Amino acid sequence: MNTYLLIILIILFGDYVLNLITEYLNIKYLKTDLPKEFDGYYDAEKYKKAQNYLKENTRFGAISHTIFILITIAFILMGGFNFIDRFVRSFGLGYIPTGLIFAGIILLASQILHIPFSIYHTFVIEEKYGFNKTTAKTFIIDIIKGWLLALIIGGIIFSVILWLFNTTGNLAWLYCWIAITLFQIFLLFISPVVIMPLFNKFIPLEDGELKTAIENYAQTENFKMKGVFKMDGSKRSAKTNAFFTGFGKFRRIVLFDTLIAKHTVDELVSVLAHEMGHYKKKHILKFIVASIITNGLMFFILSLFINNRGLFDAFRMENISIYASLFFFGFLYTPINLILSIFHNIFSRKYEYEADRYAVTTYKKPESMIIALKKLSVDNLSNLTPHPLKVFIEYSHPPVLNRIYSIRNIS
Repeated sequence: MNTYLLIILIILFGDYVLNLITEYLNIKYLKTDLPKEFDGYYDAEKYKKAQNYLKENTRFGAISHTIFILITIAFILMGGFNFIDRFVRSFGLGYIPTGLIFAGIILLASQILHIPFSIYHTFVIEEKYGFNKTTAKTFIIDIIKGWLLALIIGGIIFSVILWLFNTTGNLAWLYCWIAITLFQIFLLFISPVVIMPLFNKFIPLEDGELKTAIENYAQTENFKMKGVFKMDGSKRSAKTNAFFTGFGKFRRIVLFDTLIAKHTVDELVSVLAHEMGHYKKKHILKFIVASIITNGLMFFILSLFINNRGLFDAFRMENISIYASLFFFGFLYTPINLILSIFHNIFSRKYEYEADRYAVTTYKKPESMIIALKKLSVDNLSNLTPHPLKVFIEYSHPPVLNRIYSIRNIS
């Protein structure tokens, strides 16, 4: 058997098994007794509902993951990539349009395969547990908009990478790194005002007690922003959230309308103080720098596998190409990406504690922050007792009980 094929199959199977073990342990770790911290927030029936929600999502995730992994392996072993490559080469186009069509077919097929699962998750599971507010029309329009964005943004990025690797020699990886970094920074600035409004409405928060409280707190902390906006999150889901987005004059605070409806002014300001803490502690900047560095690492490693005959033999490819190299490298990069994501989550959880501390020490209302965290957990049917392995591998935020205990120690 081809060595690269063996490595890829081990990677795919190993990732699959790790996911199953993690999810199994997470389900077995569920505590039937409600933590005392949540007395008065969960009743027995709703706590059981939250656990059933986790179990159903886990079961659905395991089934869908199994189907996708089997299809992927079958597609590789049957020479599916070569079949598509022969088809796109039959048009006799240049390497960039040929690569774009090759990528488009594979990604479109993947997206189409995911649609039935997305429909079931949205209109069956989320509907069953009272979260879904998405209409069939919104669901379809979101898919079309997503595809168009992927076509435009992804097409530009893919074309630039193909052109650079075809024309700039051994330093192509460096030029790709620079180009993608500049494009990434560009998107960070325009996303809040160009891309995000394609999917949701952002309405300036009306004058009142909440807006005044937010602006007063921001002024106290010398935090300049474009404005405070309310987002129609209820258009798709009953879940609640809040976030900061953008940089410089495009920086804005965004509150889900569902969040505003369920929280007091002090709770909302506490949540926003937490988000502001990420900016003040430069967490966002640190993650951007880390992302840029890891992108550089990825492009450098990619350069070592471009047009590798052994790798192409693993996928039963007749012809070598840079555009196919990009896809095949993705399989080899999976374990590296897993390790990097684990480190990312370790730092992310650390930063969440720091942002909590910032919110509590500056707004000085720890109980409001604790109540906000409890309400967010209950409203979203969050798992209160995740398994440590699940947290270690996947959680970007500490478990809510850990955050509450940490806040109590601060105050």
